[in-house]
This record gives sequence, C-alpha cells and structure tokens, in this order.
Amino acid sequence: MDYQESIARLLALVDHERTTVTGPRQKAIYDLTRMEALLDRLGNPHRQVPTIHIAGTKGKGSTAAFCDASLHAAGLRTGFYSSPHLHTFRERIRRDSEPISQEVFAALVEGLWPFHEELKKDSAVGPLTLFEYLTGMAFQCFAQDRTDVQTIEVGLGGRLDATNVVDAGVCVITSISLDHTAILGDSIREIAADKAGIIKSGTTVVIAPQTPEALSPILAACEEKEAAAILVGRDVTWEEGESTIDGQRFKIRGLKGDYDLHTPLLGYHQLENAAAAVAALEALASQGVIVPPEAIKDGFDRVNWPCRMEVLSRFPLLVADGAHNVYSVESLLRSLPKYLEYDRLILVAGFSRDKNVEGMAQALSGKADKFFATASRHPRSLSPAEVAGPFSNAGKTATEAPTPAAAVKMAMESAGENDLVLATGSLFLTAEVRETILGIEPEIYPELLPPGSRAV
Repeated sequence: MDYQESIARLLALVDHERTTVTGPRQKAIYDLTRMEALLDRLGNPHRQVPTIHIAGTKGKGSTAAFCDASLHAAGLRTGFYSSPHLHTFRERIRRDSEPISQEVFAALVEGLWPFHEELKKDSAVGPLTLFEYLTGMAFQCFAQDRTDVQTIEVGLGGRLDATNVVDAGVCVITSISLDHTAILGDSIREIAADKAGIIKSGTTVVIAPQTPEALSPILAACEEKEAAAILVGRDVTWEEGESTIDGQRFKIRGLKGDYDLHTPLLGYHQLENAAAAVAALEALASQGVIVPPEAIKDGFDRVNWPCRMEVLSRFPLLVADGAHNVYSVESLLRSLPKYLEYDRLILVAGFSRDKNVEGMAQALSGKADKFFATASRHPRSLSPAEVAGPFSNAGKTATEAPTPAAAVKMAMESAGENDLVLATGSLFLTAEVRETILGIEPEIYPELLPPGSRAV
C-alpha cells in the first residue's frame, strides 16, 4: 500500500471533523468501546509509553508543542499526536518532533486495517471513525518505535475523546472557553467538567488559569481522583520580558526552579501556555522522565507551531492566526498591538459554520479597517457571502474573494507600507494562506471538497 492508497482508505471512514454539528451528538460519536477493543487487539500500545495528556479550549496545541520540543531537546525519543493537521495528515503523528514519513504512515494504515475489518463485523463494537483510527495509529507507532515519552493532545472534549484511553501520569487542562457547545454543553461549567474527564487516579494535573466556573469542576475531579493539582498563575508563575517581531523573552518560576526563556511564538497567551508546559515537564520526573532546564530552554527557543500569530510576510506585514472562537479572537486582538507596530488592520476572514460567527465578526469589526471575506476548501467552511454577512450586520462592508489566495492577494495589494494584514477565523483558512505565501504543496482530498468548490 502506498501513501495515496492509505489516504484513500482513511477517507472511507466516518469523519466527524468534516461534518456540521446540528444538535447534540457526542454519545453517538464518541464511545471508548471501539478504541479499547482496537488497542486490546494491538496489545495495548498506549500503556507502554509515559504520557502527557493535554485538553483545553485554547492553547492545548501550543502547550503540547512546547512539551514535545523540550522533550526532544533533552535527547529523548518522542512521540507527539495532535489534530487537526494544516497541510498533511502526517503532521498528526510526529516522531522526534517531525511528521512521520509517507512510508511509515502507509504501513500503519495497512497494519491496522485487518483489526478495523474485524471490529466492523462485531455488532457490539462497530467500525472505527477516522479520528479513532488515527489515534490507534499514533499509539502503535510510538510503541513500535520504543519512544521514551509521548505528548497526546485531546481531539475534542476530554471524557469520551478517543485519546482518553491513556492512563497519563501528567495531565494538563489549558484555558477553557465556549466552543463546540453542541457537543460538549452550552456552559463553561459543562465544558470544564467534560475536559476534566481526562484526570485519572493519582495523576498530576496542571491547570492553566481558569474562570471560577471552569476551575470548580476541575478541582472537584482532582479531589475525587486524588490527583495532585498544580495551578498555573499560583504555583507556577511567569513574568514577561522584551519582545520583537521574532519572538519574546520571559521568566517562569516553576516548582523546581526558575527559567529564563525565549520563544518565537508571539502573544501574551503563549506565556500562560509556556508556564503550563514547564509545570508538566517538571511533573514528568515522577514518571522517571527527567527534563533538564537547558532542554526546556532549547526546546522553547526552537518550538515550531504554525498559524498561531505567525508572521508570514514583513513587507507588507502579514500574520496568520487560527483563532476560531470569540475568546481566542479577542485574545489575538489584544496581543497584536502589543507585539507588532502598524497603522491600519486589514482583515482576511473565513469561518466554519459550526462556530459563533456573529460573535467573532463583532469583535473583529471593532478593530479592523478593511475586510475581505473568503472560504477555505474545508467542507464546513461558510461561503464568502456567508462570511461577509455578519460584518454587514456590524455595519462593515467586506469584499468577497473566492479563495484565501485571492483574498490575501487583494488584501496585500490594498495595504499601505505600515499596515497589517491579518488572516484569521479558522485554522483551515490560515493553512491555505500559509500554503499560498510559503509555496507549500497541500494534500487535496477531492471527495471531501464542498459541492462546486475547486480542487486547486
């Protein structure tokens, strides 16, 4: 089986990432029975590697990237599982901080397929979803390669997410806000309770700063599971330093030492994520995994996590950020003038239809001076006209562009010497902007394109 054949097989599976939520569906989608059945047949590879398990609404990917980069800098053999991907499915499964090869990816798909066929015939279990299959591939890959430690990012929620079969020694819960409400609940308390479902008996739980409504159910879960809680902002703190367009310096006071650090990732929220990562890396010592301070310093300095306030061009200034809920958009808008100098803000926006589009558009309308509405090739994307609508409701006029490439071209041509072009509203949008600017060849899945869309 070659790589293209492996992708075709995966795309034949049920893919809930690319469907639109119209009502509560978590129980129908997320059931750990299938994952447990698959992993049992594979010899339970997920239990063979020490684990950091990370859930949250905002910052879980960045926090995971900080952890993985530091573990790799420490000379450890690392595994890193994350979602979604930007340009290729292989990004989701990383070994030593790099996406696995096409050959390894295809071999994993082929190796797990007989087990999928077996489960499909079992009426008590049923066929695996795409995310479940990829999760099984990651665990199998990391166990086969005898990795020293794995960093696992939750896909959605926590309690019934496919990754929640791990018995992680260290859990992290990053900042929680309203997102995926049709699946996880329509209150912060409900969402926090769901994400706290990753907490296992006796584990160490790193908790990023939370609202009281979110913190309460997380601490209750810690007490119930007799898990040790580390509160970022109280037990582990940070102090910001100087910043430039190339990155920011800061200090973190951990439980085991103080760290003078630098990261290329911009945004004040990244300091919170960095502090959570330091707490998690320190806590790994209880699992027999030692991460020296120099490795944390080197890892943070080299971390690469695209489409998070990423500067893609300087003349004119172009930034891509995958913020896709109101909280993350507002955090982004607060950070931009703090880290970058510009006159006008020119917006390239694209949204997914299962998000709070009106709320994001309202926040962006108050800060931007010019608007371009577009759509990525993702099936959940709103059309350019649908993206422009909420800006019109806020009293702004958005120029419609058929593709992110066209929108960015128009925006950059309209930008003055000291203006900032910002692409945001969806990770899928920013991925396509990144491909356009950096000349990255994306994986195109024609069968997943929305009707009438283009395959280039």
